[in-house]
Amino acid sequence: MSPAPAPARLALADGTVYRGISNGARTVQTGEVCFNTSLTGYQEILTDPSYAGQIVAMTYTQIGNVGVNRADDESAKPFLSGFVAKELFSTPSNYRSEESLPAFLERSGIPALSAIDTRALVRRIRTQGFQNGCISTDPDLQDDAELVDRAKAAPSLEQIDLVSRVSCDEAYDWTEGDWRGVSGQMPAAARPGPPLRVVAYDFGVKRNILRQLVEHGFEVHVVPATTTADEVRALAPDAIFLSNGPGDPAAVEGVLEHVFALTREYPVFGICLGHQILGLALGGTTRKLKFGHHGGNQPGKDLATGKVAICAENHGYAVDAESLRAAGEAVEITHINLNDDTVEGLAHAERPLFSVQYHPEAAPGPHDVRYFFSRFREMTLRHKQGEAVSGAQVAKGA
Repeated sequence: MSPAPAPARLALADGTVYRGISNGARTVQTGEVCFNTSLTGYQEILTDPSYAGQIVAMTYTQIGNVGVNRADDESAKPFLSGFVAKELFSTPSNYRSEESLPAFLERSGIPALSAIDTRALVRRIRTQGFQNGCISTDPDLQDDAELVDRAKAAPSLEQIDLVSRVSCDEAYDWTEGDWRGVSGQMPAAARPGPPLRVVAYDFGVKRNILRQLVEHGFEVHVVPATTTADEVRALAPDAIFLSNGPGDPAAVEGVLEHVFALTREYPVFGICLGHQILGLALGGTTRKLKFGHHGGNQPGKDLATGKVAICAENHGYAVDAESLRAAGEAVEITHINLNDDTVEGLAHAERPLFSVQYHPEAAPGPHDVRYFFSRFREMTLRHKQGEAVSGAQVAKGA
């Protein structure tokens, strides 16, 4: 049952206050305000651990139409601090729906705000950049000035290790592949063989990444972010995967030295935060973007072919291109974002290492770049067979 509507507000650190209706848990939370431009997939966005510590505003106007179901969750629970939409539906219509979005938000302890001018909010973030906010759905807290003060006092997400909040506590095996629809409707396609064993670092991994690894013939063993290189070696993997995750990549503790060591021994593929961590391990640096890339309609250009794919992205940091060139490693920039020319992909010219900033697994988003999972399998198989294969070769389809 959906919670009863009540007054709610979002206060920004610059003093701006938006008044609307509460659609989730009755609570007060602070976080870094960002916006997502996806038209669909709000449940996958809500359950993406990459949003830890953030208040997410949707630019699409109508959210909640199809409700919520457990099969589409990207993690065990939401980690974001708040949710904002122009119109948020409490009466979904979909045969897969198990509960309404407001009921899900209330059960998950997430405050949600609707009936505000989301265009004005998005324009403010685009113009001024990331800033902290305080979302209140508590009817007992009436003072706007107190909400603004809380937003101002909230800690910046820079230099905070958010990965430690979302990574798994213990290692586990993942065996689930793609959802096949109604039983018997979509027969399972044969997965490629032979099976290859991959150790996947969980920095906040989305389940659809793990599903895609399974679909592409990998035996997936997920490990916590704090797993050492020696512990990984003991698992006898064929390859290493570095997952997506939240926040500042330079603040993730106890990871870089182990990733650095593993890049000398195994094929490595990274996505999003994993891409940034690989860039740091190869001697590069990262920088915070003005308002980040969040949505399923980002243009990514392949520099080898000139082709442009529409990509799903969710990050607030980028690898600095010049730092990679100055690091002395044989690293090539393979892809860029056409909106701002930031680094979207990198690959090593001598070793089997490559990564992409965007999300080839989508969920939500287009499937234009799902082929990177096939390239990861190809690189791993060639390396296992003793071939001297580089990430740059594979990233270019060679």
